[in-house]
Amino acid sequence: MANLHFELVTPEKLVRSEDVFMVVVPGTDGDFGVLANHASVMSTVRDADLLIYASEGATPETISVQGGFAQVDETGLTVLADAVS
Repeated sequence: MANLHFELVTPEKLVRSEDVFMVVVPGTDGDFGVLANHASVMSTVRDADLLIYASEGATPETISVQGGFAQVDETGLTVLADAVS
């Protein structure tokens, strides 16, 4: 199975840039999972945890994000967060 290219960016820096299996994004209209070859979409992000799955069946890593936007396109998933903790 193909990997998803994932980037997490804040106004200060690039926090992460890696290939992963899946990311669950806390969208303002609800959580949504993004795998490789996901349809293009853009969403605002609410204050909550991103769940990052390095491989299928792996325990997810969590990163808390505060607001921002998520964009899925042919290059992968980019989360532009106001802040992370």
